[in-house]
Amino acid sequence: MRIGVLGTGMVGNALATKLVELGHEVTMGGREAGNERALHWAGTAGERGSQSSFHGAAQFGELIVNATAGDASIAALESAGEENLEGKILIDVTNPIARGSGSPPALELCNTESLGELIQARFPQARVVKTLNTINATVMCDPGRLAEPTTVFVCGNDEEAKGTVRELLEGFGWESGQIVDLGSIESARGTEMYLALWLRLMGAVGNPMFNVRLVRGD
Repeated sequence: MRIGVLGTGMVGNALATKLVELGHEVTMGGREAGNERALHWAGTAGERGSQSSFHGAAQFGELIVNATAGDASIAALESAGEENLEGKILIDVTNPIARGSGSPPALELCNTESLGELIQARFPQARVVKTLNTINATVMCDPGRLAEPTTVFVCGNDEEAKGTVRELLEGFGWESGQIVDLGSIESARGTEMYLALWLRLMGAVGNPMFNVRLVRGD
């Protein structure tokens, strides 16, 4: 599959690298083609990895991953071009962290709206699926690094799109029974607000290499 990864930071780099390892063709997009970090990644990714602008990466991809900073995501996707998102699965892995909100940071959106919903409303022809925003980049791409299977969440309005994303997550190593569908894109409010607890857990654990597991009763 051809995949456009928007974002050149730690998360975008980790996801793009994993996708190339799985055999996908990946273009990493930055604000402009020739971004230093995107060039470096493309130089190490092999023949299936390349770099471009947000627009170029979105145009290239059959599936798009939004791994930009939450407060810049709408602008980045507008730069990618609404026409390049139309009809495509758009995986959103970001959290709406308010820039300059201190430590631990606050959310720019919460309770009655979410970044996932905002993206879906702004780009109604895209098939937005929110996932992977409750864990750090290493665990996203290699859940087997943890001592036992843990849970990842998906939500979105398009059932077929969520099915495709589930298959992609299974390719990453997530167990089918631990991929929990929370329903419509409105459920992104819950997964994004989990960030507040995740940050406190990281402080208690001492590092970001952890996750939670949903245990069901009778």
